Amino acid sequence: MRRLRALLADTRPLKVPAYRRLFNAQIITVIGAQLTIVTVPAQIYAMTGSSAYVGLTGLFGLVPLVVFGLYGGSLADHFDRRRLLTATTAGLILTSALLFLQAAMGNTNVWVLLTIFSIQQACFGINQPTRSAVLPRIVPPELLPAANALNMTVFTGGAIAGPLVGGALIPVLGFSWLYLVDTLFLFATLWAVLSLPSLPVEAVAGSSPGLRSVIDGFRYLATQPVLLMSFVVDLIAMVFGMPRALIPEMADINFGGPSEGGLAFAVLFAAMPAGAFLGGVLSGWVSRVEMQGRAVVMAILVWGTAITGFGVAVALADGRAGGWLALAAVFFAAGGAADVASAAFRSTMLQSSATDAMRGRLQGVFIVVVAGGPRLADVLHGLVASSLGAAATTILGGVLVIVLTLAVSAAVPAFVRYRVPRAG
Repeated sequence: MRRLRALLADTRPLKVPAYRRLFNAQIITVIGAQLTIVTVPAQIYAMTGSSAYVGLTGLFGLVPLVVFGLYGGSLADHFDRRRLLTATTAGLILTSALLFLQAAMGNTNVWVLLTIFSIQQACFGINQPTRSAVLPRIVPPELLPAANALNMTVFTGGAIAGPLVGGALIPVLGFSWLYLVDTLFLFATLWAVLSLPSLPVEAVAGSSPGLRSVIDGFRYLATQPVLLMSFVVDLIAMVFGMPRALIPEMADINFGGPSEGGLAFAVLFAAMPAGAFLGGVLSGWVSRVEMQGRAVVMAILVWGTAITGFGVAVALADGRAGGWLALAAVFFAAGGAADVASAAFRSTMLQSSATDAMRGRLQGVFIVVVAGGPRLADVLHGLVASSLGAAATTILGGVLVIVLTLAVSAAVPAFVRYRVPRAG
């Protein structure tokens, strides 16, 4: 029994009231957010029948994410973070409502959908670095790895329910109702944010918010090689190893499913977060890991291997589901478990190493990398798959993850050797 408790997720951060409120609200809102993440590419594929157009969600999400993610980090280092969270959460509610309206009115213009999606990502770009910068202010340092693992567990739990529900209900209810659920669920996050205390920056450093402040953050990052490498290896993993934009095509062509939603679509979208959820539930070990740099490298190598296996299973399916769909889901789930461990360690490295005055800007860079990497992957995979096909593109990406991760780890051994004092 004692060994089982040591393996299960460390729930001590939930004893902190402010964190517990945000955590509980996130359980609700992440399901709605994942419904939107599934519905947008499904709606675009239904409009166009093209993975290249689905890949444009990466471009339309990436540009505002980069611009407002970096600028949002600068704002988070100069203004009360509770106010920023309130304003951007309201923006997320408004854009989600606009997604509902365009679908309910029978929109057939893909550019209208992409524009609303782009505005939503701008709000997300400011919200997320601010939210992450708040965490070390409300959770003790020794509980940061556990808090990050819990956050990832909730996110991935919703990412399981979202695709399963969305994939099953899109053919029945249509797109608009799923956008409406996301809109309503976001009010739970707004309530949790409003219940936070005032959160001004402890000691504002550098210039006023803007381009110069963002540049100051990059200069600071350049002096921190371990943090810099944590961004590089994650970019490698996500840009080359995230075949998310190809899932509608895989479900339709490789596994013989319908062009709109269906079982294969839902299983493929839910498999990776299902693995990540299981990895989060069994994350009690993360607080005891001292060699965090090596742990990140190992997790990304497992990710690359799993994506390669996933692509092979897709290639062998040849228009059939059955056992090949199950095998593809197992590989994708294994990748998800590896990703949640990598994310927990990388988040902890940043939050524990950066000063409060710089934390917002570095979290801005972090969210650009974490969310921007998959969007770059959407564009890259969509373009390459038009020539090589979805399965070959996925296999190539997984192999590149392994090769490039080994190369940069050999080039910067300090990252692999990075260690922290054992918590608790």
